[in-house]
Amino acid sequence: MTTFPGAPKLIQGGLVLIDPGTSAIQRVIALQYNPETLSRTLEMKGSEGEGGDRSEALRLTGPPVESITLEAEFDATDELEAGEAPAAEVGLAARLAALEMVVYPESRALIENDSMAGSGTLEIAPMEAPLTLFVWSKNRVLPVRVTSFQITEEAFDSELNPIRAKVSLGLRVLTIDDLGFDHKGGGLYLVYQQNKEKLADQGSDGVLAQLGIGGIP
Repeated sequence: MTTFPGAPKLIQGGLVLIDPGTSAIQRVIALQYNPETLSRTLEMKGSEGEGGDRSEALRLTGPPVESITLEAEFDATDELEAGEAPAAEVGLAARLAALEMVVYPESRALIENDSMAGSGTLEIAPMEAPLTLFVWSKNRVLPVRVTSFQITEEAFDSELNPIRAKVSLGLRVLTIDDLGFDHKGGGLYLVYQQNKEKLADQGSDGVLAQLGIGGIP
């Protein structure tokens, strides 16, 4: 299949896992096909005039809680026809496993914690996962926590490896309230919000006449 030579290169959305301390990239997971829709929900964080204190009614206590949902499709048909690995051996299992590992602790850490518990260690700290970034263009590189994950496998090869699948992801954007200003993720969030502020300045060109009023009473 040929494409128009002047057509822009299609970039893909995806997830990047990094070490929160060193910023070293541990894994890049590109979505095979970009989702057709991406839903975002913003929940404002404010005091809402609690206790009848009117002076608090307009105060914002922090960035809004932003939730993202998307559905990504995966298809190994073309790779199977070309005999490409690993699809020829395991279908989509490798692609799906890479996504699934975002929400799994490492087995090595599980074994170490079990060993520590067996040796009488009184307190075992919860395992820290890599920092997950949701990348949706260069303007949206967001630290996130995966809140929901659903896989629907729709077709299989002769060995029952999945060859078509849909993955529904729910993501919660992590802000400076979650990570702090000194954390790598907190810095990335600030860049995201600052980009949004610049875009807002470009888009706020309305006038009162458009709203049918000549001024504020």
